[in-house]
Amino acid sequence: MSEKIPLGFITSDIHARTERRDAAENRARILQVARKLFDEDGVSEVNMADIAQAAEVGKGTLYRRFANKGELCYALMDDDLADFQDEMLAQMQQMTQDGKSKLRQLSFFLNELVLFTEKHIPYLCEVQQIRLQAGAQTLQLPHFWQYMTIQGLLVAAERAGEFRQGVDITLLPDVLLAPLSADFFRFMRQVKGYSLEQISAGLQNVVQGLAR
Repeated sequence: MSEKIPLGFITSDIHARTERRDAAENRARILQVARKLFDEDGVSEVNMADIAQAAEVGKGTLYRRFANKGELCYALMDDDLADFQDEMLAQMQQMTQDGKSKLRQLSFFLNELVLFTEKHIPYLCEVQQIRLQAGAQTLQLPHFWQYMTIQGLLVAAERAGEFRQGVDITLLPDVLLAPLSADFFRFMRQVKGYSLEQISAGLQNVVQGLAR
């Protein structure tokens, strides 16, 4: 006699699969609607209630998936950020194979980071608010990956003897990232009127001043 499978097990499994499918559909719809509203009205002009209403989901459903607008913006950047990371890794690996110095690779990375920041500045300003609220819990956010990349290049440059005498690289990742902090970057662009070329050139000058 074949073993009977409890009906409750089947019902629960179907229910779980349905919930997972509904959750995925809700998440995709929320992100699609949020991107549309952000593009049309600007990130700062759209609130979570607007998104919930336009996506036809309850506020509770929205907040279970995204605790705030910063988390939502981070999710919208996820694919672009992953592509950027993969591209930077591939480019720097190629530069290493071509014999380019680590400081040259750092200059390249900082220039590309200026362009990435410009493209995503409205989202990054919201994400930065998460960092400020979360304190040290920033491992999952873009700033941490940028910091580790810059730190890794500086350490490699030091080991390769590329620095002039007396350079202390401890503080340098923070110094180089400071102009790319979202709020300060926006201030430089919108208030001070600096061009992307000026910001990038300023960072390049810092890096060149480290060289032996």
